[in-house]
Amino acid sequence: MELTVRQMTLHEVGIRIDYFHSASKQHLDKLGVDPTKLPSKADWLRHYEMDEAQPLEKRLNGQLLWLGDGRPIGFSTVDRIEFGVQANMHLHILDARNRKSGFGTECVRLSAAQYFDLLKLKRIYCQPNAFNIAPNRTLQRAGFRYVETVMDTPSPMNFHQPVTRWVLERRS
Repeated sequence: MELTVRQMTLHEVGIRIDYFHSASKQHLDKLGVDPTKLPSKADWLRHYEMDEAQPLEKRLNGQLLWLGDGRPIGFSTVDRIEFGVQANMHLHILDARNRKSGFGTECVRLSAAQYFDLLKLKRIYCQPNAFNIAPNRTLQRAGFRYVETVMDTPSPMNFHQPVTRWVLERRS
């Protein structure tokens, strides 16, 4: 499968929104997502429209789409962006049949490279639920370094949970 990672366009953010709104309670639990904290589809889209209207240096979010043979297979997002310094990355594979396939590791590597260049970052953090083994292994394979395991709320739609904090530093 040919993997491609590129910026997600505004008309494609529905892929991300639908991913969360159509996920089972069990899958959301694994991700550490509280379904009661999900914004409505319309509110979420408005948020992205307003964010996209901002200059890159002032945006709250960044989003990359992962394509396999030209079709969406997953996505990565960043938030808590400090332009030129750091951001927090999130990663998701859309179809459960594509999980544990190895696609994630390469897509994370490609995503990190794009975030470093696009946002002029020095480091990228990622903190998946500590009990969700797959993303933790993916981050390790992609070259991220383990920092610590702590209790945190990684994003506004998450519940307070144990997270494993990973970091990838830009190579000079």
